[in-house]
Order: sequence, then structure tokens, then C-alpha cells
Amino acid sequence: MNNAPNTGLLVITASNGENLKLADRFATHAKALGQNAEVLDLTRIDLPLFTPRAQDCGTPAAVAPLQEQLMNAARWVICAPEYNGSIPPSLTNAIAWLSVQGEDFRDLFNGRPIAIATFSGGGGMELLLSLRIQLTHLGAQVVGRQLLSNYANPPKDESISDLLKRLLQMTPLAL
Repeated sequence: MNNAPNTGLLVITASNGENLKLADRFATHAKALGQNAEVLDLTRIDLPLFTPRAQDCGTPAAVAPLQEQLMNAARWVICAPEYNGSIPPSLTNAIAWLSVQGEDFRDLFNGRPIAIATFSGGGGMELLLSLRIQLTHLGAQVVGRQLLSNYANPPKDESISDLLKRLLQMTPLAL
């Protein structure tokens, strides 16, 4: 990572429904653990669909502040729903734009501790597997434990706290 991140925690949500509520719960639990935590709602960021043609037109104005906010957080929690057995478009699109900034597509993610969680109307496991594969490919340190929840199995406070404690013990790699 180019810049040394601060010690804050960024909780990223890729939907404005149940996963936003889950993200808020993660931020609340993190603050109870003495951490500076904020929620980033990707559905509020206006990013055009990433394509080579769109990239040829220049980087959207929303990318730089998004990249800075992500770079300044030492650790992330990503709360996302499962879309068609995989990662939701808002998250995939943001990752696509962020990965073409600079010389190294892994720069923003490489060595960064990240926890993953979902509240899905469907199974949710395919999202968690797909997201883990993608984040690992980008060089992130993905916490071994994850949170899978839905209406039949709502997220438990103990599980949120445990996942946060595991994440907070991880140190960003200096690469």
C-alpha cells in the first residue's frame, strides 16, 4: 500500500437494505470496542459502469475520494448481499474502477485486513466464496471467519463482536 493507513475501521455496504443495517451494527460494535468506525454506502456513489470505453473517457470524479477513504482505513468490513450467486454490481463496479488506478491493480487491497459478512435473501454462501476469492486475488488478508445471515438466521451480536475482534488483531502488511 502506498500510504500508511490510519487505525480506523471502514464498514462498507453494497446495498441500502439489510446489509446497510448490518454495516451499522458492525460500526456500533466497533465503537463499543474503542475503534473509530464509519460506514461507507456504495449505493450512494455515482459510478458509471466500468468498461474499457468508459475508462478511455477518464476516471469518474467519484473514484478519487472513494479511493482516499478506503486507503485511509487500516481495516475494512464488507457487508454485501448475494446477487445471482455472486458479488453485487455496486461492489464489483467499485472494485473494477479502483483496480485500474495507478500502476498496481492490487495496490489498494494488498496486505489489507478485511472481514466479510452478508445478510442475503438467498443462501449467501456463494457471495462469501466469490468475495473471498476476489479479495485474496487482490492480495487482501481475509479473516478466516465470516458472517452469513438471513431472515431465518439473523446476525447475532456475539458473532459480530467475534468477527471484529479477529479483524482488529490483524495488522496491515507493509509491502
